[in-house]
Amino acid sequence: MLRETKVVHLRRAVAAAFFFATVSLSCLVLFGDVDSRRFFSTFPYSYSFPGLPSIFPSVYNDTVATNEYPLEKVLNDAAMKDRTVILTTLNEAWAAPNSVIDLFLESFRIGDRTRSFLNHLVIIALDQKAFARCQVIHTHCFSLVSEEADFRKEAYFMTPRYLMMMWKRIDFLRSVLEMGYNFVFTDADVMWFRNPFPKFHVDADFQIACDHFTGRSDDVKNKPNGGFNFVKSNNRSIEFYKFWYSSRETYPGYHDQDVLNFIKTNPFISYIGLKMRFLDTSNFGGLCEPSRDLNHVCTMHANCCFGLDSKLHDLRILLQDWKHYLSLPPSLKKLSVVSWRVPQKCSLDSLRHHHAPEKSIEE
Repeated sequence: MLRETKVVHLRRAVAAAFFFATVSLSCLVLFGDVDSRRFFSTFPYSYSFPGLPSIFPSVYNDTVATNEYPLEKVLNDAAMKDRTVILTTLNEAWAAPNSVIDLFLESFRIGDRTRSFLNHLVIIALDQKAFARCQVIHTHCFSLVSEEADFRKEAYFMTPRYLMMMWKRIDFLRSVLEMGYNFVFTDADVMWFRNPFPKFHVDADFQIACDHFTGRSDDVKNKPNGGFNFVKSNNRSIEFYKFWYSSRETYPGYHDQDVLNFIKTNPFISYIGLKMRFLDTSNFGGLCEPSRDLNHVCTMHANCCFGLDSKLHDLRILLQDWKHYLSLPPSLKKLSVVSWRVPQKCSLDSLRHHHAPEKSIEE
């Protein structure tokens, strides 16, 4: 009798659980309730129902395409001992095979003791295809897919999609600082050839590469480029990123780099005590102002470039030049007999013949 009673209770419990799951998932499908999806996603995988993917394929596919782990875990897994991570963003246009992301990763592999930095690199995907490609080619990936805009295609300079992408990036980086992580942010068209950390300023909260370097790291007349920067997580840097992001409303229609130029002399910077430094282009160069001595170069950025094809062409030459430099005997390296053969298709002369709105993403 007791055994039969247990069986009855067990059947009722199973029926109740099935009824709850059926009703809840039906509401999820009918109404597309985002909060419901978040509710179910909080349950551990051990409580999933194996048969449901075939019953509700659209819901299941959406879940699979998003992050397996929260951002905190992704950052923690990639962080150095001092909680520093390397971050880059990626969209479908740059994620295609043999495109920018492959050259970016190759630079770490052929750089001078830079391969290990791949263990600390997190690729922030801005669309589903970029996220899927990241999961194939790299260990640490995070999806920052936007419901507001389509970031899959190449975003041309100063278009609404470009501006939204740039400001989304600034807001995301602020959140990383608030989580207590220092970061090196690097565009994917920045080639890493040497360890940059010995060249960073020890006392700086925020330090950034330049399109043009005046010769002094504290000179606000330097022209910063948002494609490469090192930021320490503290109250000063967090307040600065909040101020930077909110300043987009003060200067509507401008991208983050222009707004940084506007606010870098603002009294608020001194008020919060932020120590800002600008990085020397002899170590952190770009096509705007190349690092001429390969003995000192850490990174090279394909900035000042029109169009993805031109960017890829010159990036491939950059990697070829670096390989040639590495093949030289030490005596010839010291003589600095090798220099960059770029810019070529990314030449500044060709840029002058194009209107600014046509420039490629990450100018």
